[in-house]
Amino acid sequence: MKKLKLKNFLLLTIAGAINAFGVVMFLSPVSLYDSAISGTSMLLGQVTPLSLSVFLLILNVPLFLYGLKKQGAEFTVYAIYTVAMYSLFAWIITDILPVDVTTASPFAGNELILCAIFGGIISGAGSGLAIRFGGAMDGVEVLAVIFAKRIGITVGTFVMVYNVILYIAAGIVTNSWILPLYSIVSYAAALKTIDYMVEGFDRSKSAMIITSKPNEVGKALSDTFESGMTLMKAKGFYSNAETTCIYFIVNRFQVGKMKRIVHEIDPRAYISITEVANVFSSNADK
Repeated sequence: MKKLKLKNFLLLTIAGAINAFGVVMFLSPVSLYDSAISGTSMLLGQVTPLSLSVFLLILNVPLFLYGLKKQGAEFTVYAIYTVAMYSLFAWIITDILPVDVTTASPFAGNELILCAIFGGIISGAGSGLAIRFGGAMDGVEVLAVIFAKRIGITVGTFVMVYNVILYIAAGIVTNSWILPLYSIVSYAAALKTIDYMVEGFDRSKSAMIITSKPNEVGKALSDTFESGMTLMKAKGFYSNAETTCIYFIVNRFQVGKMKRIVHEIDPRAYISITEVANVFSSNADK
């Protein structure tokens, strides 16, 4: 518990507020559904006397406590706090602030596509911020971590199956498939936003360069981009010839220039480029 940081609590508070703003101001007024427990709480809030805020706590907190042993105390505290903030700000918007969110979005009216896209982006930004600073907005991901491997599927597939079941249930309850289909649009927008929030907007590229001229290629890349690289000894499978693999990081604007430099020195060089989400380095020599 000594690992808990005030900065994280502050940013998780902001994350809860952002998520509540996206859901309550855009999705809930036009009966669109968020994903997982948040979406389940919205559906239950429509068919029972209890509100979204209450269901968020009732459904999420037990799931986080259930996953305490698997996820650890630090994550559990942050996650419960995040959901509490989400629930608090959702209640403030619906019951305290002088805004009407009962029949239409205060910003997009009844335009379903606008509500789906902007609701998804904003709520996704809140969820992504929560993940980035140690918390979580939804307990279904905890269940996914615990049970997905046991039943032979990935965590992402587990969450997707849950959401498919949720949207089918929403279609049956509301006797309409229009709103669940728009909810899928919102879910897609939220997923993409979460990726950007967690992994960054400007993703780098990692290049694996197989070359017989590692010294010349390495010097040219180092002089041009002023960055380090890693050289690894390798051997061709068919030729059995000794060669070298250079691992090098560039941004997306440098990829073309990097390929030209390499192939000018070694036209037979093999280059494989992969997107990387996060790059961490120190001032130490590589």
